[in-house]
Amino acid sequence: MRTNLSARPRNIDSIRNTTSPSATVSMSRSRDLLDVTLLSPRETDLFGRTIGTVLRAGDVLTLIGELGAGKTALVRGIVAGLGGSASAVSSPTFMLRHDYQGRLPLIHLDLYRLHRPAEAEGIGLSDCFSDETATAIEWADRFPELLPADRLDVELIHRTRTTRMARLKARGNQARSLLMRIRQARPSSGRRSRSPQSGGRAKGKVSDR
Repeated sequence: MRTNLSARPRNIDSIRNTTSPSATVSMSRSRDLLDVTLLSPRETDLFGRTIGTVLRAGDVLTLIGELGAGKTALVRGIVAGLGGSASAVSSPTFMLRHDYQGRLPLIHLDLYRLHRPAEAEGIGLSDCFSDETATAIEWADRFPELLPADRLDVELIHRTRTTRMARLKARGNQARSLLMRIRQARPSSGRRSRSPQSGGRAKGKVSDR
């Protein structure tokens, strides 16, 4: 089964990017959007760890981005943040699914090699959304019609060879709660459009959109 590597994945949101990597803070009233500039692979890992520390059972993360954007690297950090073995994390492109144990189970899916909704349904995609586990799905934008309505979309956008913009969009109340916990868990490198938050690990620049 082969995939056309030249075909660009669908951007779930088609959000126009207007934030410069050098911009520290962008004022916004939205509680559903968050941009984080990750200046290195290390910051991607640390941001994943921050997500892992606040992840709860039932949370669903959709990971969107081109090849090499850092989706699996982010999951590696998430697993570490959950208290699992980061060294055990690899892309499930061929296996389609990996399961990791930490303070709560994480299901890691990769839909890259799938072409039709029936194939995704055939691997039991709908069964992976449970109140007892968290779920992270790479290439989730291939089958948006099969995704739960309540989820946190995480789009990783190339800026430079090593820099990424992580654009988070909460869809639903549970995802909104997760996004709020992520905001509270990580420090800002500059002024925030809201009250300063404490704690957290990642140091990437923040933009509340």
